[in-house]
Amino acid sequence: MSNRVKKGRDISGILVLDKPLHISSNRAVQIVKRLYGAKKVGHTGSLDPLASGVLPICLGHATKVSQYLLASDKTYQFTMKLGQTTATGDVEGDVVLERSIPDISGADLNQLIEQFTGVIEQIPPMYSALKHNGRRLYELARKGEVVERPARTITIKRLTLMEQTDDSLTLEVCCTKGTYVRTLAEDMGEQLGCGAHVTFLRRIQTGPFMLDKAVTIEQLESLKDELPLLDAKLDSLDMAIQEYPVISCSDEQKSELCFGRQIQFEGLENKLLIRLNDVNGDIFGLGKYVDKNQLAPVRIFA
Repeated sequence: MSNRVKKGRDISGILVLDKPLHISSNRAVQIVKRLYGAKKVGHTGSLDPLASGVLPICLGHATKVSQYLLASDKTYQFTMKLGQTTATGDVEGDVVLERSIPDISGADLNQLIEQFTGVIEQIPPMYSALKHNGRRLYELARKGEVVERPARTITIKRLTLMEQTDDSLTLEVCCTKGTYVRTLAEDMGEQLGCGAHVTFLRRIQTGPFMLDKAVTIEQLESLKDELPLLDAKLDSLDMAIQEYPVISCSDEQKSELCFGRQIQFEGLENKLLIRLNDVNGDIFGLGKYVDKNQLAPVRIFA
């Protein structure tokens, strides 16, 4: 058995990257890993190469909260070109159908937006990373295969028109996890009777992380020889779980929880998850309510 030790720094935190166009999320992660010299790095939900914007990247212990960011709501701005349907739902695919664009009034748009706001059903696209019988859908799609995909329930929490031209609509959407903006644009285009595909897609928010706080790869590259300044770009891992209540634990309580034991704790909130802070105010894990006096550990970060 290999006893190789991972090389790199033991550094933890969350970097809010403004991912550029034309690189994959995995490529962005590798760039960040190289610049920080970190042992462990992972992203929190990929962005297509043709999409840009907010990509939180977790380093070190922060990778243990990445699942909570995966579950966060996302906000995107996107432009859909009307009159053309493509194989992939975006500009990367060949145009497979062209139709004339009808006159679209303000009332038509209001009705369209209302129809696609709230809880809706969405069939995932063939060009996606979902699996069918152990194979990625996009692998099948590239071979010309189409398989049946069950519809999934998603929630469009907000859908706002930003701009309308003769052949395009630009919108902002806040949606739950698992939403495919390409599919949303295609479905809206079909409802208009002319089809559509996405020509621009930018994520402006993931959970608590906003685009105005994101840094670019160029900014990071400029700091690669100044580690303290580079490290200052990291948010603490508890930023990813700010929505959960927090309690402070004594050293003895922390020790018990870190050993996987339940403890007595008066006045607990009946919440799905509870942030656990030590006596210094630093987060060391997540716990869960058992009853009004019992707290159980869920995830320990230390």
